[in-house]
Amino acid sequence: KDLYSARIIPYRGSWLEFEVDSKKDYLYVKIDRKKRILITLFLRALGFDTREKIIETFYNIKKIKVEDDTKRDLPGQYLAKSINIRENMYYRAGDKITLQDVEDFLQNGVNEIELVDFDGYDDIPGKCFVSSNVILNCLEKEDAFFALKDGSKELSKESVMLAVYGSLFPGEPISIDNAENDLKTIFFSERRYDLGRVGRYKLSKKFGFDDLSTSVLTMNDIVNTISHLLRIYEGHDVLDDIDHLGNRRVRSVGELLTNIYKGAMSRVEKIAKDRMSNKEVFNLKPQELISVKPVVSAVKEFFATSQLSQFMDQVNPLAELTHKRRLNALGPGGLSRDRAGFEVRDVHYTHYGRMCPIETPEGPNIGLIVSLATYSRVNDYGFLETPYRKVVNGEVTDQLEYLSAIDEEKKCIAQANAAFNSNGKYLEDLVSVRISGDYTTTNPTNIDYMDVSPRQLISVSSALIPFLEHNDANRALMGSNMQRQAVPLLFPKPPIVGTGMESVVAKDSGVVVKAKRSGEVIFATSSKIVVKPFEAENSKDLDEYHIVKYERTNQDTCFNQSVLVKEGQKVERGEIIADGPATRFGELALGNNLLLGVIPWNGFNYEDAILISDRIVKEDLYTSIHIKEFSIEVRETKLGLEKVTGDIPNVSEKILNKLDENGIIRIGTYVKPGDILVGKVTPKSEGDITPEFRLLTSIFGEKAKDVKNNSLKVPHGTEGTVIDVQRITKEDVGNLSPGVEEILKVYVAKKRKLKEGDKMAGRHGNKGVVAKILPVEDMPYLADGTPLDICLNPLGVPSRMNIGQLMESQLGLAGKYLGESYNVPVFESATNEQIQEKLKKAGFNPTSKEILYDGYTGEPFENEVM
Repeated sequence: KDLYSARIIPYRGSWLEFEVDSKKDYLYVKIDRKKRILITLFLRALGFDTREKIIETFYNIKKIKVEDDTKRDLPGQYLAKSINIRENMYYRAGDKITLQDVEDFLQNGVNEIELVDFDGYDDIPGKCFVSSNVILNCLEKEDAFFALKDGSKELSKESVMLAVYGSLFPGEPISIDNAENDLKTIFFSERRYDLGRVGRYKLSKKFGFDDLSTSVLTMNDIVNTISHLLRIYEGHDVLDDIDHLGNRRVRSVGELLTNIYKGAMSRVEKIAKDRMSNKEVFNLKPQELISVKPVVSAVKEFFATSQLSQFMDQVNPLAELTHKRRLNALGPGGLSRDRAGFEVRDVHYTHYGRMCPIETPEGPNIGLIVSLATYSRVNDYGFLETPYRKVVNGEVTDQLEYLSAIDEEKKCIAQANAAFNSNGKYLEDLVSVRISGDYTTTNPTNIDYMDVSPRQLISVSSALIPFLEHNDANRALMGSNMQRQAVPLLFPKPPIVGTGMESVVAKDSGVVVKAKRSGEVIFATSSKIVVKPFEAENSKDLDEYHIVKYERTNQDTCFNQSVLVKEGQKVERGEIIADGPATRFGELALGNNLLLGVIPWNGFNYEDAILISDRIVKEDLYTSIHIKEFSIEVRETKLGLEKVTGDIPNVSEKILNKLDENGIIRIGTYVKPGDILVGKVTPKSEGDITPEFRLLTSIFGEKAKDVKNNSLKVPHGTEGTVIDVQRITKEDVGNLSPGVEEILKVYVAKKRKLKEGDKMAGRHGNKGVVAKILPVEDMPYLADGTPLDICLNPLGVPSRMNIGQLMESQLGLAGKYLGESYNVPVFESATNEQIQEKLKKAGFNPTSKEILYDGYTGEPFENEVM
């Protein structure tokens, strides 16, 4: 048989574990994993001192008349209340009745007895009674433990305490009063026990209490835990699911830092106590007593080296936003990827609206690192919540309620696209709903809530994929992950076919500049905007916005903002007045719109390779800027201070000409590998000087320096234009590392065009490598002479089952020729009929298949091409 166990794990204090011995039907308790104790002994030690008290706590009780008609049914049943007939005739609660006992009852005038009602476990609402005889078996086993003294009807307090305390603290001398106090302080003293806010919330939610103020265990908690465990053992209740989001919570940075801080403060306390014991306290100052170093170093170490403290992904605005919304099951106190099984990685029904089922890494971390769903939020206890519209008497209201997975359990929830009229009445007699992971249809009056949006269950990245519902989930996963890898382009364009989330992502990512107040633009240049608010109190009350130009991100991509307004223009509060990287006109623009043909071309797009037109390269459609940072420290050495100078020994004039009078590269200079960025010389000891140098010194005197060339040079594989130089001294930042006098940073920007070997991808996981850049005149072209921009392999579609990319291409083709752009929200996409209408309107075949002509021969291809 399986082992059934229940555990109460507090924030601080002793663990309490209950386990059912399913072979013999006994229930035991373990405190801090010590020797197990029979449950009835444990309950007696906590105040349930009689058998009657224990029985009435766990069992429903029925009253039965003792008469000739009922006497056949009584043998084998258990007494719930003791019966004392006379001195030598006593029947205890929990004893099994025999036929002889029934005869004795009839002879001695016992007309009514109280029995344990095993079938009435659900008769009293709010009571958690059990239907097995496990507790009664434990009472029976007590007799085997203790030989009751003559005439005693219950176990004495002393014998119970000796047994329980002896199991917990073997070998310690026992005083009964002290033992009782010690036992109670283990669980009921705030000094020694703390369930924590989350522990109390979970216990109260589990057993339907409203009290969230008590931080210690109560007898109710213990009794309910025992009852619930026994009901699971009996098959009346279900086991807890460890992967249920009611049993998993988010530990935010504040909570993690609090734990680090507490540990550091305990070290501070220990150091202070040691110093107090070693020195005379009267002469000590607080500064000498208390050392803050442990706190500072612990916090620094947490942010610098913790597995959960990561360098922000700044490739593009979406990458930044997604990184901030990431959930991680790894790290200290979490799982390890080697031991995490399939269940913990799998999608659970409670993830609906809380965690995205699509966006997760492809490697060993699959399912362990996930993303928050679009509307999800974390509540005060760390549980994920998602919003629903309240439904009252079958009518949809505008009232929003955020529910955690615990609150949502057993609720009847309709889908967001269920049809209803302007009054909120559902149009169908049967509505599709879900109840705790089961999907069914029901009458509208049974519905409690309704989803707020069809995109509620997926993350922001996944919500940017048009026609997502037509794609295979594996490819959707790749698509949402690869959007984060898109390099910000020099001239991006918003997509013709979007989902409506592009503007939301651009706004919320923080890379664009939004107007703080409504007003009029009175000054606008590429680096600064000044807005005079309409409600300005005086002429000096102005809003100034400084525009970021060509700054380096963490991933060496370019962060550049461009102004969208001009002088005299009126702007509204919240309006976007300057674009950021990978945004255009306030919309996320990760790439460009290209004319695409799904056609093989001389083997150059075999196995996901991509053939592109050189128009893309010439017109800089996929050109990006990358900025690298090079830094060098000027240090104090044993032989003296290092020096930044242009006077460097044994370096040609040609290289030195690029440096200014201070020995630093000039801004605007184009540099190549080996060029000096910062000239630096280090004092050299006599021992370092070679015989050749000595000869030079004797010939030229002081000309051959006693210094070594330690200049900062451009590494191999890097070239570009110097766009900025920064000198950081102690005066600027207050303090540098020991021995460092100055830090110099040089920023080199490189414009990179698309070339063979680069990775390109669509939003549907359709990735590939550029195999050949073909002259525009050699590309296949349409009947009107328009050449294709890109050719993809037709075999990349059927086996990957991402039909969404074809639907996007069809609608995009119509949009390009009609001059329109479309928003097709996820799960509310355009239908095939609507797409075909647009294609007809644009003058194309409804299937979007056209005759293409070979760029080499001018002959039409044999079949029509999509």
